[in-house]
Amino acid sequence: MQRLPYSASSRAFSHLAQIHPELTAFRRDLHANPELGFEEKYTAARVAEALRLCGVDEIHQGIGKTGVVGVIHGKKHTSRRMIGLRADMDALPIAEQGNCSWKSGKQGLMHACGHDGHTAMLVGAARYLAETRNFDGSAVLIFQPGEEGYAGAREMIQDGLFEQFPVESVYAMHNWPAMRQGTIGINPGAMMAAADRIQINVTGKGGHGAHPYQTNDVVLASAHLITAIQSIVSRNVRAIDAAVVSICAVQSGDLGAFSVTPGSATLVGTVRTFNPDVQGLVERRLGELCQAVGLAFGVTAQLQYERSYPATINTPDEALFAGDVAAELVGEAQVVRNMDPSMGAEDFSFMLQHKPGAYLRLGQAVGDDIIPLHNNRYDFNDDVLPLGAALHAGIVERGMPLATV
Repeated sequence: MQRLPYSASSRAFSHLAQIHPELTAFRRDLHANPELGFEEKYTAARVAEALRLCGVDEIHQGIGKTGVVGVIHGKKHTSRRMIGLRADMDALPIAEQGNCSWKSGKQGLMHACGHDGHTAMLVGAARYLAETRNFDGSAVLIFQPGEEGYAGAREMIQDGLFEQFPVESVYAMHNWPAMRQGTIGINPGAMMAAADRIQINVTGKGGHGAHPYQTNDVVLASAHLITAIQSIVSRNVRAIDAAVVSICAVQSGDLGAFSVTPGSATLVGTVRTFNPDVQGLVERRLGELCQAVGLAFGVTAQLQYERSYPATINTPDEALFAGDVAAELVGEAQVVRNMDPSMGAEDFSFMLQHKPGAYLRLGQAVGDDIIPLHNNRYDFNDDVLPLGAALHAGIVERGMPLATV
């Protein structure tokens, strides 16, 4: 058995450490064959095949387009309880720059967020749970498509996920390169922010750059609008609340037409918040600023505001429970129970709007050379595969324990 560079202790971990090479091979195969949201046909087929080989009791495919759900019944089912475990499966439209032998074989696509590792960890948990069945109830393993901007969690829910599998709670985890491997993070409240998309279409009157008095300059108006937008958080949102407004792209004119004033401009960006009241405030102020700046410069500035993912908010009891499971596995000193929330977003939030549950972070950093998520050189740290799988398994075993005589 390979010696792992961190400490963990549980029956599940010892069991899963024995199959670490198999989990690594599975993860690297997924890494070499990345697929975007709702295109995870190869990934879903590999997951379904792995679940069959594990002896999972039920395998349901095509939930939420390309989602897969496996069900494992414990030694007993007197409690009639069900706990859900979720892993995301999709990749990103990024060209991989790494040099590993399992590098992406698809041009312009890669697993830059570690969903290949998440999937492999849940498959590992499935194998352990199906072999041991040391729980009273049913474990529902949710392999979700389309997390990266496609709202695959919402798609599965709308497709009847929780009607068909009425879990009492649901849990997920995400690898976290900023945390040391062998550590686990959680918070009894907000973990990830809501993510909204904004687009502002500025329309004016184009003309000759030598005669700007004959135009309604959308470039000038857009510049003032971008500056004004940055006042929303600093002057409208309370300092103790959190919000981010970023304009991330601007398109206007033709770089080859240096003396032509364009007649339109498009601004695209994102809003991140935790509190729905703050979210509403930012949306309202954006609309007011668009109207006011447009009027001031003789242009129209039309706001399109799209609420994409809600905030990921752990329920306190489930967060405490998941933290206790983590502490049993790696020791209390290796668990961060009050982890700072991230302004990133996660569509597991849709599941937490329907069911109690918790979202955890699994550390994977080695040394000081930290490659962040969504980077073209990122790769999942295979050393943490048994740890993540054991954490999944521990949630099931401790959450639905067999009665002792």
